[in-house]
This record gives sequence, C-alpha cells and structure tokens, in this order.
Amino acid sequence: QLQACGGGLVQAGGSLKLSCAASGRTFSNYAVGWFRQAPGMEREFVAAVSWSGITTYLSEYVKGRFTVSRDNVKNTVYLQMNNLKPEDTAGYYCAAGRYSYTARTYDYWGQGTQVTVSS
Repeated sequence: QLQACGGGLVQAGGSLKLSCAASGRTFSNYAVGWFRQAPGMEREFVAAVSWSGITTYLSEYVKGRFTVSRDNVKNTVYLQMNNLKPEDTAGYYCAAGRYSYTARTYDYWGQGTQVTVSS
C-alpha cells in the first residue's frame, strides 16, 4: 500500500513537501513516480525517482521548483515543492513500478493528497 500525504492550502510562492509512505511491502526495488490530476484535466506526470534514488526525472512544468527524493530505510518517497503556482493545484498521487514518465508502467498506486495554491 502507498499513501501520499502532506498536501494542503498554500499561497503562491509557498512550499509544501509531500510524502509517499509504503506499508505492507518494501518498495525499495521499485521506481516511484508522482502524478497529478486537476478537475476536468488528464493525469499528468510530475516526477520520478529510480529505485536507488540516484536518478530522478522532472517534468518541464516543475523543473527548477520541485525535487524528488527517497529514503529506502523509511520506505518513503518525498516531493519537495517550492515556488508553488496556482496551476500546480491538483490531487497528487504516488505510484510504484518501472521508472518512466508514463503512468501505465506503474503497478501500485496510492490515494492522493490535495494541493491547492491560492493566488
């Protein structure tokens, strides 16, 4: 099971740190991706981190503002979001699977956490 948390309401320019915690099994052998979906919009790739944490990939929309990291001892992946913009408002979901920016390569999905950025 994966559970994302850490969302909330923040003003534009602010920061949030999301966590994706795994339980029931270890996900240290899986890449973890972050995706987001706003109402009426398609799901969008945000970031991915390899199983080792050495390799990361960020979408062009968040590069320079977001970072992704993981702590395999704690079985947790983090998404640090800085300089948030209203267009970052969405439900954020983490997923474990094969390292890519494509949702279909991820097999395990957690419940999302809502991020709302006010202008």
